[in-house]
Amino acid sequence: MEREFTHFDEKGNAIMVDVSAKEVTERLAAARGSITASAETLSAIRGGKVKKGDVLGVARIAGIMAAKRTASLIPLCHPLSFDSCAVDFTLGRDKIEAVCTVKLSGKTGAEMEALTGVSAALLTIYDMCKALDRAMVIGDIRLWEKSGGRSGHFRRET
Repeated sequence: MEREFTHFDEKGNAIMVDVSAKEVTERLAAARGSITASAETLSAIRGGKVKKGDVLGVARIAGIMAAKRTASLIPLCHPLSFDSCAVDFTLGRDKIEAVCTVKLSGKTGAEMEALTGVSAALLTIYDMCKALDRAMVIGDIRLWEKSGGRSGHFRRET
């Protein structure tokens, strides 16, 4: 199925999409990403031994703040008012997975906000731990789920 790009006018100029005719619906977007790190770095995070402080606590706040500021970072995004925004972490053997979930009632979705939030959370982990492990790798950032709006529900299978 071919889709039309909506961020360009008939002359090819970049525009912000006009959402004035859209209905307000309940919307949810969740994005995931991960950061791989050494066993020593993950142990320091788990044990609260990183000199810069509570890595996951600071990363959670950074993710929420970034999600709220997405329209300031991504030029054609609409400023959105959230009903909720959460950033959660799962610590694995060799990586940390982060999930940013945004819920709102609005005329446009929150996919970019969730993606921005998870990205900032992971970047914050890197920043706070880089003295321990400069070889950390941030990756697998992807939209995991979205609901609401005309395009309906999407959930990634893997």
